[in-house]
Amino acid sequence: MSKKHIIKSAGIIGFATVISRVLGFVRDIIIARFFGTARYAEAFVVAFRIPNMLRDLVGEGATNAAFVPVLSEYMVKKKEEFWELANVILNLLLITLSAITIAGIFASPWIVRFMAPGFLDDPEKFAITVKLTRLMFPYILLIGLAAYTMGVLNSLKHFSAPAFGPCLLNIAIIVCAIIWGENVMGLASGVLIGGVLQLAIQMPVLYRKGFRFSFTRKLNHPAANKIGVLLLPRILGSCVYQLNLFINTILASLSAIVGSGGVAALYYANRIFQFPLAIFGIAIAQAALPTMSREALEKDPDNLKRTLSFSLRVINFIIIPASIGLIVLAVPITKTLFERGKFDHYSTLITANALVFYSIGLFSYSGIKILVSCFYSLQDTRTPVKIAVASLLLNIALNLILMFPLRLGGLALAASLSGIFNFVALFIILRKKIGPLDTRRILNSFLKALLASLAMAAVIYMCAFKISLNLFIVILVAILSYIGAAFIFGVKEAKEFLSWVLERK
Repeated sequence: MSKKHIIKSAGIIGFATVISRVLGFVRDIIIARFFGTARYAEAFVVAFRIPNMLRDLVGEGATNAAFVPVLSEYMVKKKEEFWELANVILNLLLITLSAITIAGIFASPWIVRFMAPGFLDDPEKFAITVKLTRLMFPYILLIGLAAYTMGVLNSLKHFSAPAFGPCLLNIAIIVCAIIWGENVMGLASGVLIGGVLQLAIQMPVLYRKGFRFSFTRKLNHPAANKIGVLLLPRILGSCVYQLNLFINTILASLSAIVGSGGVAALYYANRIFQFPLAIFGIAIAQAALPTMSREALEKDPDNLKRTLSFSLRVINFIIIPASIGLIVLAVPITKTLFERGKFDHYSTLITANALVFYSIGLFSYSGIKILVSCFYSLQDTRTPVKIAVASLLLNIALNLILMFPLRLGGLALAASLSGIFNFVALFIILRKKIGPLDTRRILNSFLKALLASLAMAAVIYMCAFKISLNLFIVILVAILSYIGAAFIFGVKEAKEFLSWVLERK
């Protein structure tokens, strides 16, 4: 039942994420058309990255790391105290996020100076980035509260309303961008409106589930303290990840080394890269976390290990062909999505170059989501932090080595290689922690999925570059050829997935 529940929940999250990502691409197409990879595009990317960083620090990342395991435990063992705990968490979160928002608005010039030192050579770019940062900082309060409601609802195994929230953010940015045109302030206002809508869509559902807000002075709840203990390593881990983004942004802003437009090109490439990662990798990890949190409470870890093995094998089946497809079709995909208006052929080439190297590590980043969720279900948030620090140090070293010969692509390749290291290290440590993890079966599914994907790549190459078919037809042919090759090479997950779909129908 846990397998079917995870697939069903991941399907809901994945479907919502598909809609959100499609809207996100529409949003990015509009941004690319109006701003390309030039000054205002880079200003918005840097300014928006700052509240997004804080969102990961105290928002959605905190939800996955600390809220869901503890709330899930209370739902099982102390159901009568569940809503009291939810209220205490909300009061603490309101105080924390309000303080961060106010401090961030005042500190914006120093934050931008640290984030993008290359912008100091262009006073207008620096000034507009500071202005955008100040305008968008309240988004951290809004998205933090939306992430809180998501955590509570996910612990109750309700996924649909939180999953569709990001769709509203993209719709808001799209509408505001169209209304404001080439005025970049329209993008910032869309972010704030979207933050309000993301929170608004979840509150009625939370209310129907039984939540009633009240101000409380009783903030020293034992479970809240436990969440704090779990949260601190997660914040440190997020700091490591965000420091990684900082370093990439700093290096990408050095146009003399990596070329002009590097910050924006990395953003667009990462947006394409994140599409399969969010739809499948994050969706499966998010859906599996409540199940693994409950299984982690059992004395025998066998159910937890089976869930982990199943999740990783599903990742292999779906993400590996996506990775190979992005590598082969990097230029056609980037050109079809973005090359219009101020996004010229140069912008296409530098974005596609980064996308190719990002895609090498796609499977590892998806697997990391699953493994980290397993550590969180065991209420171990320290180990992922330690591995993240090691990966950061490796990434920095690789950045400095690879950025000179490969320019912008070197930054993306460094991210992929450090991601692969992160995945392998987490897997090895988890195996020592809870015992054998069905390694042979997972590796076998990886190799078979890779063989099927390489066969698919040959078909893609013929269709796209020899016959010159339309991109969407090529993608359809690729999917059909991969499914056929998966059956030929005996990828068992293909049969399991098809059987589940037919059963649902």
